[in-house]
Amino acid sequence: MTEQLQWPDGKTRCFWANPKNERYIRYHDEEWGVPEHGDHKLFEMLLLETFQAGLSWECILNKRDAFREAFDGFDWEKIAAYGDEKREQLMNNPGIIRNANKINAAITNAKVFEEIRSEFGSFDAYLWGWSDGKVIREFGKTTSPLSDALSKDLKKRGMKFVGSTTIYAYLQAVGVIYSHMEGCFRRQED
Repeated sequence: MTEQLQWPDGKTRCFWANPKNERYIRYHDEEWGVPEHGDHKLFEMLLLETFQAGLSWECILNKRDAFREAFDGFDWEKIAAYGDEKREQLMNNPGIIRNANKINAAITNAKVFEEIRSEFGSFDAYLWGWSDGKVIREFGKTTSPLSDALSKDLKKRGMKFVGSTTIYAYLQAVGVIYSHMEGCFRRQED
């Protein structure tokens, strides 16, 4: 789909950026598709994308600050050590998605994230190794051979809620896959 909207500021953006949601506009303009190499941000986006499974990204983005507070600033070491008391707190937190399976997955995924960091030196090295450090430009997809392979490997390592569609969205979010649409001002900047 190549539909875009013309905005009051004169810029043209990807069709999915809700013009009525300033948070979403900033996300589109400043974050989505920007190559990310910091493990902290890579973990944050992974946690948020896994909670997004089956929901809209806008819903998750609107709850991002609550997720940040609930999950100790996305500190994977703290999350990996969560016990029953913290799980119960999360289940009772109306600011986040209160899904027990996703909360348990966040804890499990934090542990696997640590294991991957130990094996590769950083999650960044692991993630970007899948594309030989290069940004892949592709448009109009929801999965790819790359997201299929990465999803399979993450599942084999024990991660949950990391299906190919979720991983594809994650790769777009952190800039491994660049998908700004034709006509979008972000695409024209590249």
